[in-house]
Amino acid sequence: MADTNNNKVMAVLCYLGILWIIPLLTEHKNDPFVRFHINQGIILSIFWVVVRVASWILSFIPVLGPIVSWVAWVAIVVLMILGIMNAVNMDEKPLPIIGTLFTVYK
Repeated sequence: MADTNNNKVMAVLCYLGILWIIPLLTEHKNDPFVRFHINQGIILSIFWVVVRVASWILSFIPVLGPIVSWVAWVAIVVLMILGIMNAVNMDEKPLPIIGTLFTVYK
């Protein structure tokens, strides 16, 4: 039971920014459940960087820029929440839209 809780904690960390690096650097990376969530966390981080760059570029457009930026941030928060819920429920569901694009870490 303690190992399952540790795996849940490590899986949840994967969705909190760059904290996916913690399970990646520990022995938890050998667990398939944690490895799946590490991959999803890395994909989410890459998506976050892409959104930041796109938001910066679009910030020069007066009305469209702030609207697109706000929608993108809401999407990131929703994806984080969905990932955390999957980790807590011990599910290995990919994140909507971005979760099945590619595998970063196997």
